[in-house]
Amino acid sequence: MPTLGLETRIVDPAVYENSVRRFREDGIVLPRFSELADPQSIPEGIRTRLADVDPDAPHPLNLFRINWYNPVEEGTFRDTPDFIELPSSLTGVDARIVVLPADGFPMIHAHKVLASYGCLVPRVITGQFDPTAHRAIWPSTGNYCRGGVAVSRILDCRGVAVLPEGMSRERFEWLEQWASDAQDIIKTPGTESNVKEIYDKCAELDRDPQQIIFNQFSEFGNYLVHYLCTGKAIARVFDHFQGENESIRLRAYVSATGSAGTLAAGDFLKPRHGSWNVAVEALECPTLLYNGFGEHNIQGIGDKHIPLIHNVMNTDAAVAISDQATDELFVLFNSAQGRDHLINRHGVPEEIVSSLHRFGLSSICNVLAAIKIAKYRHLGADDLVVTVATDGAEMYGSEYDKIVSKRFVGEFDSLSAAEVFGQHLLGIGTDHLLELTQIDRQRTFNLGYFTWVEQQGISIEDFEARRQEGFWRDLQELIPAWDQMIEEFNRQTGAADPP
Repeated sequence: MPTLGLETRIVDPAVYENSVRRFREDGIVLPRFSELADPQSIPEGIRTRLADVDPDAPHPLNLFRINWYNPVEEGTFRDTPDFIELPSSLTGVDARIVVLPADGFPMIHAHKVLASYGCLVPRVITGQFDPTAHRAIWPSTGNYCRGGVAVSRILDCRGVAVLPEGMSRERFEWLEQWASDAQDIIKTPGTESNVKEIYDKCAELDRDPQQIIFNQFSEFGNYLVHYLCTGKAIARVFDHFQGENESIRLRAYVSATGSAGTLAAGDFLKPRHGSWNVAVEALECPTLLYNGFGEHNIQGIGDKHIPLIHNVMNTDAAVAISDQATDELFVLFNSAQGRDHLINRHGVPEEIVSSLHRFGLSSICNVLAAIKIAKYRHLGADDLVVTVATDGAEMYGSEYDKIVSKRFVGEFDSLSAAEVFGQHLLGIGTDHLLELTQIDRQRTFNLGYFTWVEQQGISIEDFEARRQEGFWRDLQELIPAWDQMIEEFNRQTGAADPP
């Protein structure tokens, strides 16, 4: 698949030399994938220098903060990624529901900056992307394009965000601060479900050879960086729990589909722990579950198609969550009335309630799906279900009033809080959940044909290759090859040498 970034050789030596020269001039050091998966392996000199760098600044050293082990305090990363264990007083289940919040990632406070790095850097070290001439095009429904613009700015190249015009105001405000030019923010029609419109715009932009499309739905760097980095981060959290109780078992990893990059962590965990891979989508647009379509407000999980990098044949269950639930729980978690209800009526610990602002709309979706899986599988106190909070409430402040106006006729009071908690947490059931059989997997896999072969021009041979598990195992061998190339690239720039 030469067009999808799967190279382990230098494709264009002239482009490669341009990148080396630019990075040498700017003093840019690229972290290896293995260093982002285990920040303790980052050279001590870099970790020490990080203590003086603002995590939200476009500083080259912040590339080393693109990991799950932030925040950095005095140059030291966490030994175990930050996590929040949700109590049964909130979830209504005995199973241990554990969430890794992504708001500790630098610059965008969301984990999509990891995917952006994983897609761009392999193109740089193989001489396929020239920061002195090319523009990086980042199609997204929100956070991935922000991550792409941030990484592009650090690497001293031009990044272009392509996203639906109906996404939250906060996303556009961030982009206006970071984009090199207002023309580098391209708004496409629609909202979360309008991914096809994004593809159409990218096809138009792709006619200019100086513009390189980093389509997160088909860039296997997205899959690989999450396979290694997010997979290992969750495994480290599980080790923490098992160290306290050796009877603990990792039963499921739950993630909204989106581009399917984050789902790749399940491919790392499953052979080691026997855990389920659970894909989540919006009930209003249930592509996996019902071959359906529609509009929804769970921002961050673009849909109506099957991403090319989704390992469908290794997915164990599909779950759908309504945006009514995510909208209304977002208000519950971020209002005084809601927090009071959780603490005083249900005994949810204050420290947990105070952390709920770290869950954005798609994060709440993940939590609800984790609870559904725990109920469906009758999991108990020795069973762990892990998911991620892809971003926090800071990206949705403008959505709050819209939701209150739409869902609560302009007022959210104590009665509203009780109704929301009862309906969407206490009342959560196992409906709209499918344990996938082999036939279900084949059906879902086949659905991707219409997007990738008929519309996007992927060859039928490349499309079919993904049906075999051996394809994904072979893909994982790219990581050490890329790490060696990153190391050689840094040697060529000399930027890794201490001043």
